[in-house]
Amino acid sequence: MKPYKLFIVDDHYMIIEGIVSLLQPETEIEIVGYAQNADSCMAFLHRQQPDVIFLDINLPDKSGIEICKEIKSKYPAIKIIGLSTFNQNSYINAMLENGANGYLLKNATKQEMLQAIQTTSKNKQYLSKEVADNLKEKHQNQVLLTRREKEILKLIAEGLTSAEIGKRLFISTTTVDTHRKHLLEKLKAGNTAILIKTAVQLDLIH
Repeated sequence: MKPYKLFIVDDHYMIIEGIVSLLQPETEIEIVGYAQNADSCMAFLHRQQPDVIFLDINLPDKSGIEICKEIKSKYPAIKIIGLSTFNQNSYINAMLENGANGYLLKNATKQEMLQAIQTTSKNKQYLSKEVADNLKEKHQNQVLLTRREKEILKLIAEGLTSAEIGKRLFISTTTVDTHRKHLLEKLKAGNTAILIKTAVQLDLIH
């Protein structure tokens, strides 16, 4: 199996050095380079695309949240793992809504980093344990779904359109759309993909 090509974007050289020293000995990882700002990152990607990027949220010339969206629009196959000292809900959700495949805190262990690379490369989301626990706790304090909302959430996760859900539950498409809007608000999700991911994390759907 070919090694995963990893690119690191962080404005602190000490962080880059730390990640390199931890992961370079791993035969399944090939570190193809690093950048310390958004411009250098995009210039590198123009020449070569890695499999995975560790992307710092705080960069000197542009927010990592913005550059995440930009990378995903130009190079959708690249897996992006947000890298931050921040464990706040707003940062995590903003990264995920802009296309990030995972989120790691900068105190992550070598094992967590490897797991994040492996998991996202299989098209699955990876959140470090502290991040996942934080999201779960904050959402659980806020999320109370009605029986109808739970039914609709389950059908959304199955891939049904609003019209199909309406037929299944004998309600109008407008009513389904209203419930869908409430679900997005309650789970603080910017789109359907984030809605489903969040619902799975909170054990609202299985």
